[in-house]
Amino acid sequence: MLPNGFKLGFSESGFQFEMGLSDPDTNSDWYAWCHDRRNMDLGYVSRDLPENGVAYWDKFQEDHDLASSIGMNAARLGIEWSRIFPKPTYDVKLNAEFSKGRMISAEIEDNELEKLDKIANSAALNHYRRIFEDWKNRNKFLIINLYHWSIPIWLNDPSRIPYDQKERALGGSFDREVTLEYLKYAAYIAWKFDDLADMWSTMNEPNMVFQYCSTDRSRKATDQRKRDFAEAHARAYDLIKRISKKPVGVIYANGDLQPLSPSDEEAVKLARYNIRFSFFDYIIRGDGQWLSTKDGGESGVPDIMDDMVGKTDWIGVNYYSRDMVRSNGAGWEIVPGYGHATGQQPLSLDGRSVSETGWEIYPEGIYNVVMEYQKRYSVQMMVTENGMADATDKFRPRYLVSHISQLERAIEDGANLKGYFHWALTDNFEWASGFSKKFGLFGVDLRTKQRQLRPSALIFSRLSENNGVPDNLRWMTEEKI
Repeated sequence: MLPNGFKLGFSESGFQFEMGLSDPDTNSDWYAWCHDRRNMDLGYVSRDLPENGVAYWDKFQEDHDLASSIGMNAARLGIEWSRIFPKPTYDVKLNAEFSKGRMISAEIEDNELEKLDKIANSAALNHYRRIFEDWKNRNKFLIINLYHWSIPIWLNDPSRIPYDQKERALGGSFDREVTLEYLKYAAYIAWKFDDLADMWSTMNEPNMVFQYCSTDRSRKATDQRKRDFAEAHARAYDLIKRISKKPVGVIYANGDLQPLSPSDEEAVKLARYNIRFSFFDYIIRGDGQWLSTKDGGESGVPDIMDDMVGKTDWIGVNYYSRDMVRSNGAGWEIVPGYGHATGQQPLSLDGRSVSETGWEIYPEGIYNVVMEYQKRYSVQMMVTENGMADATDKFRPRYLVSHISQLERAIEDGANLKGYFHWALTDNFEWASGFSKKFGLFGVDLRTKQRQLRPSALIFSRLSENNGVPDNLRWMTEEKI
């Protein structure tokens, strides 16, 4: 069973769920990206459009009813930066201090927050307040997430990128300009919504952006983007904590990294540090030794940065599958045929079933990832995303039960884990894949916006009712899926 007070809920992002009926948000880089004809012709996007989506903006009360009906007591909900500030905030002053190219502090005065209040879209602010109040008035727990990949188009307009590039980068980095404007936005949202938030998340899965959303994937460039995101989080943490007493964290994408053979153990350690621990060592311990490595980094940067120590109160663990690793001449590489790299095969090379996104179902991995974070940092955790694309609900019921069972095991072994948020309550717009990947406990008829019950929603209800996996569902965990 799960401990008393454990949070069982759902996660959503603004761009992926809000649009579909009224008030489409046309002011983000992702909106422009999805509508670009060249992107459609080259297969960068699906030709599905977010304004035809599941309409959480209008149907939030109905969705909250559904969540309540299956026993959910918590939600992680996103705010769209581009809705709040559809116009630039350049004229608002943020006091930032720099040292050797790094932003080491940031402050904003109350009168500057009041200036932001005059610039902000009051209709969007009021609507988000109605959404959050509807959830909170049901005596539910709320995490508010500030950034989930999309950026106001006045900061990042993909149409400005030359067509003759091999690839068109999208949101490649929180460079200095973007970071300064983001910090104003983060402080402002804390100022406006602290009465409703139980916890804050500065950003969701920055590693997916700094690793992949750029044409330059060299070690040096990737480390630079990683540093930019880590420092943006740290300075947002500082600003929010001056306004709010609520815990502030960051949400990270994780695969369970495993060696292909015993001889690949060192490659896994290297991959685990590079992909995951380097970021958290920096924002928890202030340890930025990876910034001064031979392949990338800056001379004169100390290994320990005092301004980065203790800059997260909790870690959001997003987990879907594993990644198999082997050694190569450059250090390590991901092995195709397993985990996130299974592809469109019905089974992985390990004989495990695969989701519609081509991700191997590997519930043991969620235990491994949580315990690795526990052993290295002992920081409070929430599983902030876990789920699978499965339109017919063929595997999702067993997926749910088996992953919750692994979390029960982790808690028994000492993990400081306080919640589980399923991705997702309903189907959604899954970025470049459009509406083709069905992650919802409830399906959605995109023509009528009617919500459709899937069997996995009933399984979630049983998990909520029993605060964990009841004995009569344990059979679902006995064999690999």
